[in-house]
Parts: sequence; structure tokens; C-alpha cells
Amino acid sequence: MAVINAIGRRKAAVARVYLTEGNGSISINKKELATYFPSGLLQYVVLQPLNELGVAEKFDVKVNLDGGGIKGQAEALRLAIARALVKFDADNKSALKVKGFLTRDAREVERKKPGQPKARRKFQFSKR
Repeated sequence: MAVINAIGRRKAAVARVYLTEGNGSISINKKELATYFPSGLLQYVVLQPLNELGVAEKFDVKVNLDGGGIKGQAEALRLAIARALVKFDADNKSALKVKGFLTRDAREVERKKPGQPKARRKFQFSKR
């Protein structure tokens, strides 16, 4: 099997995934999953597509992660892994789509406008 690559984005985070057959190791920016994402919840988020299909021990995942915070990075990585699994076998698409792992969450942070303290917040209005 050749290397399967896919990309996932969430907020400002970009995850590039390279999927190969192996023994289930996940390397993120040359670090192990547990050291890059110390939180058990974020590790769970990353492993969701692999656990859903029951193939967590079949693939080695090499990841380049860039931008955003840790939550956005974890969700971008989940999307990228799900897309790579669909590239590997198109039959996986229905199971992953039902769980929502193939949906790109397009919500981005709205920019701050000049003359306002935040994106939507306005300074207090004084009548007199």
C-alpha cells in the first residue's frame, strides 16, 4: 500500500496526514500522540474515526500540524484522518459521515473592527 495523504482544517489549524499500513503509531510533528495532546479528551477526539471503524491498530499516522490552538488542531486532525480513511476505502464514507467526522466546521473568528473594542461589542453609548 502506498502512502495516503489528506488535509484537514479547523479554525486556524491545518493538519496534513500521511497514512500507511503499520501497527497503530501516531506521530504528530515528530512527537507521540500522548506527548503532543496530553489531555485524554483531545486524544479521544483524534482517535474517533479510527476507533469507529475499528482500525486503530492497522495504520501508522504521520502528521504535520500547524496553526491554531490545541482544540482546533485536534479537530483538524480528526477531519484529516477521516478523509484519509475514505481515500483508503470508499466503503468507510457512510459510517464516518453519519458520525459527522467528514464535515468541515467552517466557523472562523470574526475580525475586530476599528472603533470597537471587539468584533461585535461596541463602546457604551452616552446620550449626554
